Amino acid sequence: MSDPAGSVGGMSSPAVVEGVLERITYANEENGYTVARVDTGRGAGELLTVVGSLLGAQPGESLRMEGRWGSHPQYGRQFTVENYTTVLPATVQGIRRYLGSGLIKGIGPRIAERIVDHFGVETLDVIEQEPQRLIEVPGLGPKRTRLIGAAWEEQKAIKEVMVFLQGVGVSTSIAVRIYKKYEDASISVVKNQPYRLAADVWGIGFLTADRIAQAVGIPHDSPERVKAGLRYALSQSSDQGHCFLPEEQLIADAVKLLQVDTGLVIECLADLAADEEEGGIVRERVPGPDGQPLTAVYLVPFHRAEISLSAQLLRLLRTDEDRMPAFRDVAWDKALAWLADRTGAELAPEQEEAVRLALTRKVAVLTGGPGCGKSFTVRSIVELARAKKAKVVLAAPTGRAAKRLSELTGAEASTVHRLLELKPGGDAAYDRDRPLDADLVVVDEASMLDLLLANKLVKAVAPGAHLLLVGDVDQLPSVGAGEVLSDLLAPDSPLPSVRLTRIFRQAQQSGVVTNAHRINSGQQPITSGLPDFFLFVTEDTEEAGRLTVDVAARRVPAKFGLDPRRDVQVLAPMHRGPAGAGTLNGLLQQAVTPARPDLPEKRFGGRVFRVGDKVTQIRNNYEKGANGVFNGTVGVVTSLSVDDQRLTVRTDEDEEVPYDFDELDELAHAYAVTIHRSQGSEYPAVVIPVTTGAWMMLQRNLLYTAVTRARKLVVLVGSRKAIAQAVRTVSAGRRFTSLRHRLTGELRVGNIT
Repeated sequence: MSDPAGSVGGMSSPAVVEGVLERITYANEENGYTVARVDTGRGAGELLTVVGSLLGAQPGESLRMEGRWGSHPQYGRQFTVENYTTVLPATVQGIRRYLGSGLIKGIGPRIAERIVDHFGVETLDVIEQEPQRLIEVPGLGPKRTRLIGAAWEEQKAIKEVMVFLQGVGVSTSIAVRIYKKYEDASISVVKNQPYRLAADVWGIGFLTADRIAQAVGIPHDSPERVKAGLRYALSQSSDQGHCFLPEEQLIADAVKLLQVDTGLVIECLADLAADEEEGGIVRERVPGPDGQPLTAVYLVPFHRAEISLSAQLLRLLRTDEDRMPAFRDVAWDKALAWLADRTGAELAPEQEEAVRLALTRKVAVLTGGPGCGKSFTVRSIVELARAKKAKVVLAAPTGRAAKRLSELTGAEASTVHRLLELKPGGDAAYDRDRPLDADLVVVDEASMLDLLLANKLVKAVAPGAHLLLVGDVDQLPSVGAGEVLSDLLAPDSPLPSVRLTRIFRQAQQSGVVTNAHRINSGQQPITSGLPDFFLFVTEDTEEAGRLTVDVAARRVPAKFGLDPRRDVQVLAPMHRGPAGAGTLNGLLQQAVTPARPDLPEKRFGGRVFRVGDKVTQIRNNYEKGANGVFNGTVGVVTSLSVDDQRLTVRTDEDEEVPYDFDELDELAHAYAVTIHRSQGSEYPAVVIPVTTGAWMMLQRNLLYTAVTRARKLVVLVGSRKAIAQAVRTVSAGRRFTSLRHRLTGELRVGNIT
């Protein structure tokens, strides 16, 4: 987002302004740029606009600001801050405003009022020197008194780190996180080992660490900098789905990123590879996309996971043990007749093949598009396994998908994370040494399994147990690195699989299913004459954004009786732009959960959180909730307390998860999400803006994935030209992964880790 204040003309000589920070109207979390309103005590409620880096400043604080006066053609007279210091307020009114601002955890406006009424102008001295005296205040017990004292001390310590980091433009939330990670050692680490921040602190990438490093005097061509840059380039590539990078591409990327000599990069890469444990990277010769060998450079976890996953799958497949021996010599005619009687429907031949495969082979893969009977096939497999008293465990990558699997089979299903009981640090409670007590493990939405999670899952399957992976291989690959389902279904894969292709008659009547298959086969969707598939045409991207909001928040709920928050999901091809998820979230929040005087809210960076907001977790956090909260988890804000500086989210797994206000950078609004983030979820209705503004993202599997998220209704908003582009464009290039080569034996399977 550009800075709303724009450029200021007519800057004057240096000046000093003192005042109380009343409110922050805009804050850019990336660079600390802030627009705020300050009460300078001139009376008549007149507030001054100040702009600049006000890193760490909180409403209610008294500030002494150094800077320059200027004027803006749109915003008028304003003060540009170049530096500031916090001055503790001296008046009762100032102290009350300061304490009631939410600065100190445990003190909101009501409690601030009581404390200041009791201690008057001595309030801050009491909190600083004799916090135990707070118990004198009516309604403050020993527990809250201790909390307030501890929060005051922490705030002072954070302030010191903030002041130090202000010169390098680090955002408030990141400064808080640095303090939480290193506490008293924060300044020492930042000064002496700034590149540690990129590895240790979530939200700090190489670029921020590099900016800090330059500010503390680390040379541009320092080997430490180059090695950190190489690791960063590899981690960036894993964020884009690659398990490794070809060595030549990595070197070129690093030279461009770091602006240093190629020779220095090659030297530092050799140093990193020389000590795998210390350097964190591995080099290996692998077959390239064209079949020619190339040197692959992996981050160690991805290399180990690829070797481990391939070896575990082959071991499961080939073991002589069998935890479901009853199906070796079952009378299939009788078994299938019993099944048809129980379910009320007969299986198609390819469904029969899938059922036999899952129950007789130790590893099987089932794929197919919507309406082809994947769900009924899975239900049939589970029914037969249960009939033979097999222990069946069901899982899916997301809470919504697990709920759907549970409804389908009538048995409990959980997320993969919860099934494995992942612990802080990412280790699983169940693994090769302590496998799951299951005879059959069924995992739905397997297209979402990335390499690291698939490895953890397969390691936990006991020898002799059967593993069935179910998913639509034509959807987008996983958000994380790898394309596991695609690799397992490769033509030369040793793993048995079935692809369901027949669309059942009932599904043929659905416009959603019909158009999903048309898109997948390269045909334009039918957008008129269908009761469940619509197109609102507009060529203008901004208009498409406004129309998307109107359709999702008003038109669809009114026509179909759906709840705009629970039942309607906007899926955007990208995050940025007028029709991107970021902009649409702000507009949809205004439409669905507008501000109300009686409703508390919390502004954090450029976002405002309110009770009723639909939100999503944007990082894996193994320490939240019962078994961690993971990237993509969706929920609704159910409570928000300014006094306790905390809000609570009820996730789609029906778990209440608390978030302190300084953790809100882990949450984003989810009225609109990118299509990538919607994988594994299903919604009654989806609204999809498809505009030429997202030209680079418009690909067939993207639109296909978006359409297949809908259970009942799809509305496209945008241009026919953009839709045609999406249908026409087959995703360019595969991800860099060697899993399929390891499965076929082209690469020797190494040690299991």
